[in-house]
Amino acid sequence: MSLEEKLGQLGSVWLRVSAEGGVSYVRHPFSDEMPAFEQMISGGLGHLARVYGSRPVEPAAGMRILGWLQSQVVAANRFGIPAVVHEECLTGFATWKAAVFPAPPCWGAAFDPELVREMALVVGTGMRAMGVHQGLAPVVDVARDPRWGRTEETVGEDPYMVGVMGAAYVTGLQEAGLQATLKHFAGAAAPKAGRNMASVVTGAREFADVILPPFEMGVRSGAKSVMPGYNDIDGVPVSADRSLLHGVLRGELGFDGVVVADYSAVSFLETQHRVADSPGAAARLALDAGIDVELPFLRCFGEPLRSAVLAGEVPLDLVDGAVTRVLTQKCSLGLLDPGWSAVPASSPPDLDSPASREIARRLASESIVLLANDAGVLPLAPSARIAVVGPLAADDLAFFGCYSVARHLVVSYPEAVDGVAVTTVLDALRGSHGSEVAYAAGCAVTGSDASGFADAVACARAADVVVAVVGDQSGIFGGGTSGEGCDVAELSLPGVQEELLHALADTGTPVVAVFITGRPYSLGSVAGRCAAMVQTFLPGEEGGNAIASVLTGLVNPSGKLPMQLPGETMPQPSSYLRPSASSPFGLAEPVDSIPLFAFGHGLSYTVFSYSELSFSAAAVATDGTVSVSCMVRNVGSVSGTEVVQLYLSDPVASVVRPVRWLAGFVRVALAAGEARRVTFQLHADRTSFTGLDGKRVVEPGVISVAIGGASDATPLTGSFTLTGPVREVGADRVLDTPVSIG
Repeated sequence: MSLEEKLGQLGSVWLRVSAEGGVSYVRHPFSDEMPAFEQMISGGLGHLARVYGSRPVEPAAGMRILGWLQSQVVAANRFGIPAVVHEECLTGFATWKAAVFPAPPCWGAAFDPELVREMALVVGTGMRAMGVHQGLAPVVDVARDPRWGRTEETVGEDPYMVGVMGAAYVTGLQEAGLQATLKHFAGAAAPKAGRNMASVVTGAREFADVILPPFEMGVRSGAKSVMPGYNDIDGVPVSADRSLLHGVLRGELGFDGVVVADYSAVSFLETQHRVADSPGAAARLALDAGIDVELPFLRCFGEPLRSAVLAGEVPLDLVDGAVTRVLTQKCSLGLLDPGWSAVPASSPPDLDSPASREIARRLASESIVLLANDAGVLPLAPSARIAVVGPLAADDLAFFGCYSVARHLVVSYPEAVDGVAVTTVLDALRGSHGSEVAYAAGCAVTGSDASGFADAVACARAADVVVAVVGDQSGIFGGGTSGEGCDVAELSLPGVQEELLHALADTGTPVVAVFITGRPYSLGSVAGRCAAMVQTFLPGEEGGNAIASVLTGLVNPSGKLPMQLPGETMPQPSSYLRPSASSPFGLAEPVDSIPLFAFGHGLSYTVFSYSELSFSAAAVATDGTVSVSCMVRNVGSVSGTEVVQLYLSDPVASVVRPVRWLAGFVRVALAAGEARRVTFQLHADRTSFTGLDGKRVVEPGVISVAIGGASDATPLTGSFTLTGPVREVGADRVLDTPVSIG
């Protein structure tokens, strides 16, 4: 291949398909002038970016255009090499009329990796049938500061839980023949002050023990692509960090796939980070660091990189290495097989099939967290007169995250909201309670207008119970209260929604507050005033039906918080993975480290008891395995599902450790009165951490164990002892904790 042909494989073109089947460039952020498409692909092309997801288009029309585009790409280069087609798929295939699944925090709240795998398999199957090869998901960033708008894209704040769910999503996508992309490597969810793209300042130990493990688990599960983040770490942009992308990702973790740039991230080395003075210099830094493909435009890896190679400023072997990885990816996808066709299947699949709906509803239902039910008002009585109030009660988009087509495109294309059918909370409750349901919005999600309070209060006074549906309006770059580029300075509910809840509580009618949010909010001021509180995190197209099913008792809630809900005076950033010194000596302080609702918290309409904690051995070698088991019983009167959680603590270690961390979990379905034995196979590697010398070690000593239904509700406690020498472990260490139910 010539140099020009090689560079063609390292670039991308972003085209917008019109409803009529025409194509045009998405505007280049750095230039209003774009070469003709034929010129862009003359030597070959690495990627076609978001052909389906950049404008609402009928699936059949999109398939025809994609087939034509691929035919042009193949014909334009002398080797007949097609492009990789990539699309977003964080909440399902991001194309018009495709199912919108629950956002990633719902995956965490459900604690159900097998269901996440099923969802990803359905998503990937539809995408592959439409001619897509690579999905830009999952996000396996560990949430570190909920003020960050992209918290709604994360699974949660525990690295093990994030890793398990991320690996499940990778497995499902790739079972469908699609290649998954882990993002955003690494540290993007820990920016200063929660600001998007801000610098990350983290110690090497936090980076290794909290931020990296989900990426390790994703690589171990077979992920074929990784996308670095926009952030820098201690002044070094990750897209220009050779020690991170080559040393850690390819070296320590053994990743052998393709590294694709986040959109415009290579250019940002010049325009934002200011570590390069030209597109060519940015290309040199990114390529040397380990980025293989520039997305979504060929700005730096095109002519600027060509000139740098010819001038001897960039070694040709860097280009050859990247091209080899890109072509290897295309081979693994079958794009170079004899008989491969540029034209996808003759007709599109049903992208919002009944099977997809069923999975979306199951995941949404499992992810709903019953925070409080102090007055026993839930489940709602069948004869109750209900006042449904709140800005999200009748909002079709209330359940959608920022990477759904509806939220992503609605500003430019209002018709994007019509892609899938949605049942609102109001409509779902009217389906169960009929004419006994009244409605008043009360206020908008944003703004200070409280003129609707009077109607909402009157509605509440005439009812037996109020269901108040409040929370976020997801969007992008300032177009919402949650989502990419929608960061906040503090964690109060947006607008005057909190005041609305107080006004409703003042009526004396019991208030059930339903929070549909992309991040955890501080709810302390209303917690004591609500008869019940329900939390869900952007639950997708079946969110309304799922919420109503939980409120009415058709579904017994089983969701658990993937992120703690902060108390009123809790400073940010804050995490449940805190050391004991975060509340020094038990003394009262102006700020409090105790959350309102802890990580893993979630109630049920039944009650579970724990007993008979046992260990297979009192002592185990630092390379051994111990079985930890207990009995879990449903002592209530209705069937339910408990998420049994195993936590570990290291009472004395060579470095400061968290008070406790999640080491295992499993969902256990129990009929009333039924008991099951749960057994965790805990390897000593699950106690490892980064020691004083920067190496990961397992230290001998006592390990404390706690089992229960939340990180702050662990009725069973015990310990075992690790014996033998300090043991160094590497990237091949045991990462998971198998669980059996007897």
